[in-house]
Amino acid sequence: MVSPLDTVAERVGLVPTSPVLVTALTHSSFAAEHDVESNERLEFLGDAVVDLAVADLIVTRFTDLDEGTGSLVRSRVVNEASLAEVARALGLGEALRVGRGVLKERGTERPSLLADTFEAVVAAIYFDRGYDVAKTFVQDCLAEAVVAASKEPSDVDPGGRGPRTRHAPLRGAQFWSQSRRDLLRDRVRRRARGRRRRNVEEERRSRGRRARVAGPTRCLSSPRSRRCARHSRATSSANESRPSR
Repeated sequence: MVSPLDTVAERVGLVPTSPVLVTALTHSSFAAEHDVESNERLEFLGDAVVDLAVADLIVTRFTDLDEGTGSLVRSRVVNEASLAEVARALGLGEALRVGRGVLKERGTERPSLLADTFEAVVAAIYFDRGYDVAKTFVQDCLAEAVVAASKEPSDVDPGGRGPRTRHAPLRGAQFWSQSRRDLLRDRVRRRARGRRRRNVEEERRSRGRRARVAGPTRCLSSPRSRRCARHSRATSSANESRPSR
């Protein structure tokens, strides 16, 4: 039976035994539970590789787009929803190693987690096979999205809110400024969600450590505990009623 890791490795052009691929498919929740490296550093690098690869695709294949329109197209392609869709197609969620809490909450289906994993896998390809292969992989994955985004980009809001009907289409530097703000906002939101997840996981681990240090507690509602409590009260009352010598 083929494992999810084998399937992903074949689709991205790496071997299943690649240490960097295994790390790319390791979420911080799993890393904390098993004391291994997470994919967060690879995600950081992959984010830059994806940006550069998409920008290269826009400049080389869409020569009729100016700088502002190209920036808008890129912001519509390099975002959480688009990258998560590619990650689902590659089956990254099935191969991703996550902690018990994230698995219980079906966290492998979250778009933010899938998008981060895609970027980490891109970084793994960059390390194992070089930038040219990583660039080709990204462009093959996102080429259709770039084509769709390049069609009448001025009529579409890059924030995902639908056609622009209340405002005139943006032009020139306005394109660049708007798309850049949208891109940065999307990244800030993803980083903030990642920090919140790590804080929750750290608090959960901290509570577990405190519970282990404190040791097991006796439930006072058990029959044995109630009998002990009654005996203690009876003994205390008898000692208090005994006349002093």
